[in-house]
Amino acid sequence: QKRTMAVIEKNGYHDSVYINAAKIFQGIHTKKLKDRILVRYGDASLSSPLLTVKSQPFLRLSYELAFNALKYQDLLEEILLDSCVYPCHSIPDELTSLLVVMLYDLQERKFQAREIFEEEPVAEVQKIEHYLYSFRTKLAAALARCRIKHDALSIEYILPEAIRKQVQRASALPLCVWINTLKISLQDVFGDLKKRGFTRVESVSDLDHYTYCIDQHCNDVVFFPSSLKEELLNLDLFADCKLLLQ
Repeated sequence: QKRTMAVIEKNGYHDSVYINAAKIFQGIHTKKLKDRILVRYGDASLSSPLLTVKSQPFLRLSYELAFNALKYQDLLEEILLDSCVYPCHSIPDELTSLLVVMLYDLQERKFQAREIFEEEPVAEVQKIEHYLYSFRTKLAAALARCRIKHDALSIEYILPEAIRKQVQRASALPLCVWINTLKISLQDVFGDLKKRGFTRVESVSDLDHYTYCIDQHCNDVVFFPSSLKEELLNLDLFADCKLLLQ
C-alpha cells in the first residue's frame, strides 16, 4: 500500500494538526494594545505542550497552519467579528486560537466540509468545527465584504505589500532537502529519483520541472524546483524520513 503524508491540505487536516497549530499560534499571535483588544486569546501560560505527532510532516503542517493564521490574523479576526460568530459564550478564550486556525483552513477549503480521517477525534476540534461550519454562510459573506472593502481579488491581496513580496520570494526559492544517510544511501536516492523521471542538473539556476541538483558543498543536500513541493512530500522517501525538507 502506498504510504503518503496522510494529509491532503485542501480537504482539511487531522485533529492533532489543528490542536498543535492552535498551541503554536497561541504563543506567536500578534498581541494588541489593551484598548484595541476585540478578540481575546486567553492566558498563554496555561497552554499545554504540543501533542505527540505521528511524524515530522504532521508537525510541519502544524507550523504551516499556525503561521498562515498569523499572517492573516487581522483578516480572520475581522471575519469573526463582522459575522457575529465571535464572541460566543460557549467557546472560552482558551479556544480562540483553535477557532482562528480552523477558520483559516475553512476559508481555504471554500467553506466546504472537511474530509473525515480515521483517527481518534479530539473533542475541542469537533466542537469548533461544528460551530464554524454551522455559520459558514455568514462567514463566507463576511469574507466577501472584506474583499470588497479592500478591493481584493483574493485574501493574498489584503496583505500589506511588504508581506506579499516576502511570500512571493519564499515561493520562488528552490526546495532544500537533506538526505538522511542513516536510513538510505545517496546512490539509492539518486536511483529512485531517476526511476521517477527526475534528471540531475548542474546548478540551481538550471532547475526546471522534474530536475534536481546537488549542493556544491554538501553532497547529502539536494535542491528541487519549488513547484514540486506537494508532490515530493507525498513520496515514500519523505514518509519514511529518508529525505527531509529543510
